[in-house]
Amino acid sequence: MSTAAGRRVRRGTLRDEQKRTTRAKLVAAARTLFESQGYAAVTVDDIAAEAGCSRATFYVHFPGKLEVLQAVNAEAASVVSYYEDLDRVLTTRSRTEFAKWLNRAFEWFDDNRRMLPAYDEAVALEPELRDLSRQELMAFPNAMTNYLKRWPQERQDEARLRIELLLSQLERFFIRWAIQGTIDVSAQRAADVLTDIWFPALTNPGRTADD
Repeated sequence: MSTAAGRRVRRGTLRDEQKRTTRAKLVAAARTLFESQGYAAVTVDDIAAEAGCSRATFYVHFPGKLEVLQAVNAEAASVVSYYEDLDRVLTTRSRTEFAKWLNRAFEWFDDNRRMLPAYDEAVALEPELRDLSRQELMAFPNAMTNYLKRWPQERQDEARLRIELLLSQLERFFIRWAIQGTIDVSAQRAADVLTDIWFPALTNPGRTADD
């Protein structure tokens, strides 16, 4: 490689690294602001200023505020992986394992607790995000292949709906319990009651759990 070509490669590599660094700063700044102010109150100018760059630089990396919110969500631990894990847990037919899964789900919600209100606000305001949120919700039961196989074909829609309702109830419970403080209960008691409700609801019809 010639010296000139080497310099071009190094310059290209440096530019790419600078772009990645700036993008990461914008995502981190957006998360900080969304967590503290919600979604609607935050502007592109706010995010750019928090990241220490210009509005023009923001638009080099993102078309708008919705897209940077999606980047923030993409960096959170995958929710789908939790439902793949739930699929494994349900094959054990163990109430104890299901309760442990619920506690892991609580940990995920706790890690992302400050973003949940901002995301709910964005879903209410952004029609495109509502559609994407619906697609994501449908992806969770689809990831649970063993669970779905245990349900008869004519009840597949019901099987998927049960998973969607589980997620919806967990979200609303966590917001009221850990964020709003309107439900006063220990994590262990909550896990016990939710296990009582959801473990049998997700058991294949006509079979009895062995734990």
